[in-house]
Amino acid sequence: MAVLIYHLKIIARMMKVFLILLWTANFIQPNTHQAAGVQVFPPVNFTLAVSALAQVLLQWKPNPNQEQKNYTIRYDVKILSPVPEQYDTKKTHSIRTAALHNGFSAHVRTLLLHNDLQMRSDWVKEKLLPPPGAPETSVTNLSCVTRISISSTVSLHCTWLPGQEAPEDTKYFLFYRYEMYTEECQNYIKDKWNRNTECRFSVTHIDPEEVDNLIVIHINGSSRYAAIKPFQQLFNQNAIEKVNVPRNVTVFLEQNDLLATWEKPISPFPKECFEYEFYLFNLKSGNKQILKIPVNDFRLRIDVTSRAKQTGEFHSLDSRCALCVHVLHVPACCYNMQNRARTCTTETETEFSSFAGDLCCNIRDDSVF
Repeated sequence: MAVLIYHLKIIARMMKVFLILLWTANFIQPNTHQAAGVQVFPPVNFTLAVSALAQVLLQWKPNPNQEQKNYTIRYDVKILSPVPEQYDTKKTHSIRTAALHNGFSAHVRTLLLHNDLQMRSDWVKEKLLPPPGAPETSVTNLSCVTRISISSTVSLHCTWLPGQEAPEDTKYFLFYRYEMYTEECQNYIKDKWNRNTECRFSVTHIDPEEVDNLIVIHINGSSRYAAIKPFQQLFNQNAIEKVNVPRNVTVFLEQNDLLATWEKPISPFPKECFEYEFYLFNLKSGNKQILKIPVNDFRLRIDVTSRAKQTGEFHSLDSRCALCVHVLHVPACCYNMQNRARTCTTETETEFSSFAGDLCCNIRDDSVF
């Protein structure tokens, strides 16, 4: 009897193992390369090609051995470098914008979808090698800003430093790409070794009404003594906009009140996206006030009997003291315009001349950059 019970326990354990294996076969196997008699094959002819500055075209073809009846076929794409990213698509091609000076690497595989099942093939891998060039010869500290003009054109200004190992005879050349437009710089500023370290485009193809697009900057170079490694950087159009100064600023007296008015800067942002800071500086005492203002005008009460003080909605200042007034434009972060989220843009300051008894105030306009 004891022997029979022992054998029954062994059989029970074997049945438990069998059930676990059966469950594994039914529920886990559909996500492998073969399930329910259907094999998932990886794509074929996977290629990477540079189609524009900092732009890669990924292409592949469906595997001719892949069964398609009653199945939905999609493709899982994984970008490994320079910036990791993973997404799926039903197309057999994809375009990605990325800085390519350190190369580009990507994987793709087939996804077979049927009801609640998802089956995957092996990955197919491909990469682009970095462009040739000696180490530390590419530019460093690249910085760019854009500005919208009164004629609704956009200028572009970029500066950089030569690479630490770049020979003194190195000549750098800058290109920018915006959507399908590519243009080479024609206006350079040089350092003491006659190397290009600054570029200005007074007019570009950049759309002033767009703020979320990418601006691609590509800088290569040449030298008799070394191969200069190229460099690329992507800038969000909104992030590098140099905000214009407030327009039509006027300052005048109305009885005992000092009034200041202005218009919003030239910008695709509506007036609700702007905030202003009013700087009041007493040249006699050295004291200053900084007032945040959400509107386009300001009233200041002139008190001839007391020092600077705030009464109600008015700010009183000693009329015997000279004033220096600054208006600082600060875009609010953040409003939605055309249902798209915006990030903060650059602050810009406009300075007025000193204010004395005759209230003679002149606006000092900024240069282009």
